[in-house]
Amino acid sequence: MTDRAEKPAPGAPGSSDPDTWVGEAYVAHAGELYGFARHALRDDPSAEEAVQETFVRAWRFRSRFDPEVGGARAWLFGIARNVIADIGRARARQPIPTDEDPGGAEDSLEDMLLVWQVEEALRRIGEAHRQALIETQLRGRTHAEVAVEWGIPEGTVKSRVYYGLRALRDALEEMGYEGPSAEEAGRS
Repeated sequence: MTDRAEKPAPGAPGSSDPDTWVGEAYVAHAGELYGFARHALRDDPSAEEAVQETFVRAWRFRSRFDPEVGGARAWLFGIARNVIADIGRARARQPIPTDEDPGGAEDSLEDMLLVWQVEEALRRIGEAHRQALIETQLRGRTHAEVAVEWGIPEGTVKSRVYYGLRALRDALEEMGYEGPSAEEAGRS
C-alpha cells in the first residue's frame, strides 16, 4: 500500500479522526464552494445555506467518499451542485409575485450549473483535446476546416475530438455529473 493510500488528502473523509475532517474540509474548500453557490443562486443567504447543507450532507454520507474515484474537492462540488439544484427547485415551487414562469427559473439554474460543470471539465482535459472540442463542438467547424487551419491531418483532428470527448466525459463523471437518463436523452 502506498503512502498516498494511507494518508488521505487534507479535508477528505478519513484524513483525520471523524470529528475533525469536516472542519479541515471546510477550511480547505468552503470559500470556493461559497463562490460557486453565490454565482449560481445570486443570493448571499442562500449561498451560505447551500455551503452549510453541502457540509452536512458530506458529513452524513462520508462513507460514500472514495478517494480513488476523485478528490474531496470534486466530491464536495458534486454535493454542492445537488444542493444548489434543490434550492433552485424549492424557489421554483414558491409563488412568484410576477407573471414569470417559475419553471423557467429552474431551467436556467440547471443550465447555468451544467455550463459551469462543462467549463470546469474542459479545464481538466489536455490543451490539444480542449481546442479540438472547442473548434468542432462549440464553434461548429468541420474536422477538415480545423485540420487545414492547424496544418495537421484531418484524422488527427478526429482523433483529438474522440479522445477529448472521452476525457470530458470522465472529468464530468469525476465531478458528480450523471447526465440524462436514456429516456430523457430521447433513446428508448
